[in-house]
Amino acid sequence: MPNLFDPLQLGELALANRIVMAPLTRSRSKGLVPGEMAVDYYRQRATAGLIISEGAQVCAEGQGYLDTPGIHTPEQIKAWRRVTDAVHAEGGKIAVQLWHVGRISHTSFQPGGAAPVSSTAISAGGKTYTAEGFVPVSAPRALSLAEIPGVIRAFVRAAECAMEAGFDAVEVHGANGYLLDQFMRDSINDRSDDYGGSIAHRARLTLEVMSGIATAIGSGRTGLRLSPVTPVNGAGQDSDPQALFNHIAQQLAPLKLAFVHVIEGQTGGARDIAPFDYAAMRQHLGGASAWMVNNGYTREMALKAVAEGRADLVAFGRDFIANPDLVRRLRLNAQLNPLDRATLYGGDAKGYIDYPTL
Repeated sequence: MPNLFDPLQLGELALANRIVMAPLTRSRSKGLVPGEMAVDYYRQRATAGLIISEGAQVCAEGQGYLDTPGIHTPEQIKAWRRVTDAVHAEGGKIAVQLWHVGRISHTSFQPGGAAPVSSTAISAGGKTYTAEGFVPVSAPRALSLAEIPGVIRAFVRAAECAMEAGFDAVEVHGANGYLLDQFMRDSINDRSDDYGGSIAHRARLTLEVMSGIATAIGSGRTGLRLSPVTPVNGAGQDSDPQALFNHIAQQLAPLKLAFVHVIEGQTGGARDIAPFDYAAMRQHLGGASAWMVNNGYTREMALKAVAEGRADLVAFGRDFIANPDLVRRLRLNAQLNPLDRATLYGGDAKGYIDYPTL
């Protein structure tokens, strides 16, 4: 039987184990560029089979939070290269998460103070963190049909920038109520054109983005993150999430992506927030891509999921923040460091690169 600590061939990547560091926003990238602390932070965690970096904006319009990095300018590429070189020097593998927040943003982040873009002109509600502190997200505007090819190009160009920066792979952020999720869910998408209405139309942008990236950098270096039922960031439940995500999985199968990364339940919360058959969704992939699971997995749950074939890899988030040597601790069944929630976002080295190892 497969084991959590066994090697795995993930598309073009040979992983040392099946433990993944999940993408984790830390808001420590001053000037939207990862700094020297980020080099240490990711280097410390390089024993993960795969690190997926914090979300990185694919374009200026993609930003929604203070001090989050991008992956679309020469300066950002150069800075990320220091990170990837450090991870590779430790024998690790690292993917970047490609991020466009859509309507989960504020005019202060947008070029020229413009409205954020989305599938809709309806506000998500809620707040985001800006230089002025927590403020309500700004009302968005719906992207025009003529603008959508530009969004696809931004994702593809960011993937190409990731390869220039030395990343081993990319993960497209299609989860958690951000731009691609805003198109997929009929609880958000109120369009009546070729990108709204039917499941096929609502899934179209995500599938075009994935196809474009897979063509540009290779499907074996491309993954996608999805969250079928999470209610975060104003993302109400789709009227038929099972049909929607089964369709997406079926359409992804021919691309033979390296992996599909699925958040089970509510991101960072209850795993049983709404009924959903993840095994059925996976069946529609037809074994074309590795299946990565996430959300509240303990050591015991992860071992069992891999041993029983319900997952190929397991992603850990908060445990990796507090335990740079999480892989070793899981192997030894050692006690984990507690998480300091007060230092999750922003700040300095405290709660970022000062957690002790065994």
